Amino acid sequence: MGRGRVQLKRIENKINRQVTFSKRRTGLLKKAHEISVLCDAQVALVVFSNKGKLFEYATDSCMDQILDRYERYSYAERQLVEPNFESQCNWTFEYSRLKAKVELLQRNQRHYLGEDLDSLTLKEIQSLEHQLETALKQIRLRKNQLMHESISELQRKERAMQEQNNLLAKKIKEKEKAAAEEVHNWEQQNNGLNLLPQPLPQPLPQPLPQPLPCLNMGGTQQDEFLQVRRNQLDLTLEPLYSCNLGCFAA
Repeated sequence: MGRGRVQLKRIENKINRQVTFSKRRTGLLKKAHEISVLCDAQVALVVFSNKGKLFEYATDSCMDQILDRYERYSYAERQLVEPNFESQCNWTFEYSRLKAKVELLQRNQRHYLGEDLDSLTLKEIQSLEHQLETALKQIRLRKNQLMHESISELQRKERAMQEQNNLLAKKIKEKEKAAAEEVHNWEQQNNGLNLLPQPLPQPLPQPLPQPLPCLNMGGTQQDEFLQVRRNQLDLTLEPLYSCNLGCFAA
């Protein structure tokens, strides 16, 4: 006896409703995968539970590409069917499209951060892992390139500084050599001056005796004046002779 036709209506029992949703969801995802593989079709399936939990399936995990293709196709088809469509509706559609795209980007960002992974299947997680590995490989490649460029720049600066250091050392040696030659020449000049014959010291000229003043008088007065003068000289020299004799006696 075959089963009767199931009446399509909301299941009132919460547990039965949850079990049915889980079974039908699994079957729906399986059918979507089968039609994608058998017919080589691009399939995108999005399911939200009554609690707002997301379940999705996309061919080769290309949900973004399929949604973009759907949006372009539906927008172009609408333009052909209704060429005089009001601009306000266009802006509403554009807003809805951008809002969905932002939500998709935010969800992908959470997935890249390792958050909200419960809704992903094994194939989607493997695809996410492959994307992260590819991105990590590109990041490491760029990091190695920057490090190599930095090392090359540092080596170039080191060579430039070494050349400048060698040039300064060469200039210092040249200056030291010139200073040493100058000192050597100065010493040779001094030695040559010392070997020249020195002139003998010339004796100082002795002052000529000054004639005694005299008065133009007669002979008797001049003799008396000379006698007085000799007596004064004797009195002046007498203490000096006595002092010198005392020193010799001692």
